[in-house]
Amino acid sequence: MKQYEAVIETLKRLGGCATFGQLNQEVFKIEDCTWNTKTPFASIRRIVQDRKEIFRIRPGLWALEEYRSLLADRGIVAQDATNSDSEQVQEFNHSYYQGLLLYIGKMKKLETYVPAQDKNRRCINVKLGEISTLTEVPPFSYQEFVDRSSTIDVMWFQPNSLGSDVMMPNSFFEVEHTTDIQNSLCKFSDLQSFNARMYIVADARRHTEFIARLSHDYFKPISDRVKFVSYDKLDRYYEGLMTQQKSSLVL
Repeated sequence: MKQYEAVIETLKRLGGCATFGQLNQEVFKIEDCTWNTKTPFASIRRIVQDRKEIFRIRPGLWALEEYRSLLADRGIVAQDATNSDSEQVQEFNHSYYQGLLLYIGKMKKLETYVPAQDKNRRCINVKLGEISTLTEVPPFSYQEFVDRSSTIDVMWFQPNSLGSDVMMPNSFFEVEHTTDIQNSLCKFSDLQSFNARMYIVADARRHTEFIARLSHDYFKPISDRVKFVSYDKLDRYYEGLMTQQKSSLVL
């Protein structure tokens, strides 16, 4: 089997679309294909970029042309300048990046949580509730704080450093496609007493808006704690973890 055929077969096995990181993990399981190269990942990247049978849904996510209509019926469509703010793309982006954050948290050996209202949303082919390791928010503080945190898009938890059984928040993530970033900053402000990292995940175009919102006097206590992560950087970070490559982003 030729290398491009192995990539196409892997995409079929993965339901017609996959992240570049998933391809790098799964393609070598096809035994009758030989990769006589010191840079197989570069070869895979060249294949998905050059083969007419494959198209890009968004950076780092690739699909088979023969599955295009089927994927569109499931809300998975190629993003471009004409549809980037459509409701379909907004919904897909939100659950897709929630899923990546859940996968990353698991790879970092942390417990992960996604809000109850999002558990049936999908990251490509998998429900977010099936990726998340926790079904409820751990009782890390007073109930009002637990309830306040329960609507955050993704949370990572780690064991209490003092050795108790209670899990403590490690990181809070809010994925913002078109909604007001200020609402997320208000949540973070309410939870500032906890030693957790805070991230806004959004399109790079919203970085200026993020800076403007964060500069408000009300958010001064958390201005040094909240970080902005663009979709592109998160894609590259996830890809790096999947292929054991270094990334400039630190989570």
